[in-house]
Amino acid sequence: MSSPAERYAAARRKAAQAAQFPALDEFALELGFDLDDFQREACQSLERGSGVLVCAPTGAGKTVVGEFAVHLALRGRPDDPVPAVDATTPPTRRKCFYTTPIKALSNQKYHDLVARYGADQVGLLTGDNAINGDAPVVVMTTEVLRNMLYAGSSTLQGLAYVVMDEVHYLADRFRGGVWEEVIIHLPASVTLISLSATVSNAEEFADWLVTVRGETAVVVSEHRPVPLWQHMLVGKRMFDLFHDADAARKHDVHPELLRYTRETARRLELGEGRSAGPGAGRRGPRWRGPLRPDIVDRLDREGLLPAILFIFSRAGCAAAVQQCLAAGLRLTSAEERAEIRRVVESRVTAIPGEDLSVLGYWEWLDGLERGLAAHHAGMLPVFKEIVEELFVRGLVKAVFATETLALGINMPARCVVLERLVKYNGEAHVDLTPGEYTQLTGRAGRRGIDVEGHAVVVWSPETDPRQVAGLASTRTYPLRSSFRPSYNMAVNLVGTVGAEPARALLESSFAQFQADRSVVGLARQVQRNTETIEAYGAEAACHHGDFDEYFALRVAIADREKAIARQGQTQRKAAAVASLERLRVGDVIRVPSGRRAGLAVVLDPATGGFGEPRPLVLTQDRWAGRVSPGDFTTPAEVLARIRVPKHFNHRSPGARRDLAAEVSGTGLDRHGGRRGGRSRQVTGEDHRIAQLRTELRNHPCHACPEREEHARWAERRRRLERDTEELRERVNSRTGSLARTFDRIVALLTERGYLAGDGAVTDAGRMLGRIWTEADLLVAECLRRGVWNGLSPAELAAAVSVVVFEARRDVDERASLPRGPVADAVDETLKLWGEIEADEAARGLTATREPDLGFAWPVYRWARGEALAKVLGSGHEIDGEMPAGDFVRWARQVVDLLGQIADSGGATTELRSTARQAIAAVNRGVLAYHTSAG
Repeated sequence: MSSPAERYAAARRKAAQAAQFPALDEFALELGFDLDDFQREACQSLERGSGVLVCAPTGAGKTVVGEFAVHLALRGRPDDPVPAVDATTPPTRRKCFYTTPIKALSNQKYHDLVARYGADQVGLLTGDNAINGDAPVVVMTTEVLRNMLYAGSSTLQGLAYVVMDEVHYLADRFRGGVWEEVIIHLPASVTLISLSATVSNAEEFADWLVTVRGETAVVVSEHRPVPLWQHMLVGKRMFDLFHDADAARKHDVHPELLRYTRETARRLELGEGRSAGPGAGRRGPRWRGPLRPDIVDRLDREGLLPAILFIFSRAGCAAAVQQCLAAGLRLTSAEERAEIRRVVESRVTAIPGEDLSVLGYWEWLDGLERGLAAHHAGMLPVFKEIVEELFVRGLVKAVFATETLALGINMPARCVVLERLVKYNGEAHVDLTPGEYTQLTGRAGRRGIDVEGHAVVVWSPETDPRQVAGLASTRTYPLRSSFRPSYNMAVNLVGTVGAEPARALLESSFAQFQADRSVVGLARQVQRNTETIEAYGAEAACHHGDFDEYFALRVAIADREKAIARQGQTQRKAAAVASLERLRVGDVIRVPSGRRAGLAVVLDPATGGFGEPRPLVLTQDRWAGRVSPGDFTTPAEVLARIRVPKHFNHRSPGARRDLAAEVSGTGLDRHGGRRGGRSRQVTGEDHRIAQLRTELRNHPCHACPEREEHARWAERRRRLERDTEELRERVNSRTGSLARTFDRIVALLTERGYLAGDGAVTDAGRMLGRIWTEADLLVAECLRRGVWNGLSPAELAAAVSVVVFEARRDVDERASLPRGPVADAVDETLKLWGEIEADEAARGLTATREPDLGFAWPVYRWARGEALAKVLGSGHEIDGEMPAGDFVRWARQVVDLLGQIADSGGATTELRSTARQAIAAVNRGVLAYHTSAG
């Protein structure tokens, strides 16, 4: 206990602080809890008039600093009003804009601030909502503020503070550039408050902020308010990852965990306990980790619920809920179940019953009532919102989620489980980065509720506990700029400040700041590589002859073999496509490979013109869905025929069961003579390969006894030469790279009439400056050429969808289109895209993304008023139907672009009217409900 003298000294210090920082003292009294040191330090810097960058872990309370900026704006200072624009205008009150990266976060923050300051003091501006936009405090998405700055909006009058929540989003590949645009363009009189996750280059980011914004204090906190304990689940045993905090700092894995995992891996390697099943004959038995229901049950018994279990696959999340239901797991009481049903029914009353059936509502509700749910981007947005609400209230106890849940939404848990440390990023399976691991596990531990949080990694033979220790101990990751000039940005910059000042502004971006710093290190690496290449060349030298010449022959043979293999794949796929096109209802076929391998009956031959054939089939395992040519390594062969009932409903479990029994009753072998083997084509050796092999055998170096050793050194040199050439290109491209790109964009826009020869923005340029989409120039060209004129509302929705939609995975074949005006408009759009891409290639610019036709049919059918089931079934998806969440998200983007067309000065009166009708046609059913709910 402190002495009277110490208490007196502390009181004196507190009084002195209150005198020095009166606004902070007022703010702290209203909070009802003591500020952490980093919060106090950041708020003091803000009250002194400095900008501030705050980097702290998830859940540490960074937003308190943003809320203090709101307090400063509302408090105002009678002696320091924001100056008037001119002598006739009275001084304006001070304003604060609070920006967030996503609408859901904006909505959440808006409700928080309204509860605190009242609805008259707080506004909200997102793509969906505009509430009290002239209020002194306005919450908005970052894009809304960027658009205001370019438009010179009067709402900016009196702006004193801008809070950029989750500013580390500027690393986002698709949207990150918006953050830099805002930071660069904000008036110098505005104080910037940047709130970020913990990043390792905070000082570098702050150095840049100082250059563009002036004085900026950096406040970094590594401390988590709720301690996080790391564990690994190995089979049925749970281990601490670290023995204590000191071991965690040193990355020292718990010795007992290391011993047990090594012993388990050794037993697997030796094949102990190997069964005589399908695994026999391989090196060892396949590792079967703990079942998902067992994991949830264990967390429940150990008092670690509510928990988020991250599974990096939408299908995996849905399957996990089904597995828990099948296991009879129930985590809720009767009272909780009644409350869950009440909440759900109150939120879905506006959705028609037939749509609820299509959306799998009853299975979803069954899971919720047992305290279980999935959460991923493929779900209907209102379903996701209900899951979030029930989880935060403690009614849903276990959520199986993809990593999208880690972004933004305030949904903390007592425990977080990671099933794997590898995820699919849209192109390949990649390891989690330390930053991603920190973001995911940062959900564990609810401030004011939990004494500690827990993160559990499920062990598998591919998971090294030391790798996990590295991820868990590396709390930070570097912030990398994703900023690049776009056509829209170029016309807006030139129109606002002129061509040369615009060029200088781009040179001041964080992207160029980082690029200029990195060139020094890259140049050093090039020099080191060059010396190593010379050393490798000496090792590869052969006294029999010119080994470079010999090695070039080997490379040419390998390249030729790869080209022939690719050609063979193309021929096999063409044969599979032709065989699928011949299928009829009732044909029994064998799917040779993939998840659905086995016998199947054709329910719908898919001859309705949806691109390459994707027949709807029912497998003998009772799965109904569409298969594609990618599932067939050999042509589909009709093995038998059975009768399919005329009005067969493949959504009915009973109907599926009966028909699947008939398929099994044919007596056909499930896998046939071979299991997914490829047909061997016995052909003679390629003439060019034979010629190259002859030259290889006749070369003097072929007889060298150390030939393979020389070849290894030559291969290393070849790879290093390729890497070094890439480094040289990076050095050349980074020096003044953004200004060079900007110059090329300006030249292209001038040639196409968006900028005049003297640098002035033309009418077409002003129209382009109000188009906010990734394919901005393509949309502007379509408007100028009248590509969308004369279309009906549904046809217009389908035609514009191709410039906004992007499939989650690449699909080889082109999707089909509604015949007539839509197909004509899309063909014209593709022709314009080809012209733009050719111009971009000639100038060395990044190509505008090719239009994607995969959403044209769904949005066309929806706008025509067809049923949701039919609409989702017409999506151009690899795995069958389009998920409802994806449909809503893309339909919202189509509506957004239609809204821009409706307001565009470059569109005809008729087209603007059609765009408004199309918006009304699309905004119905699940879309209309989503709009009113969001």
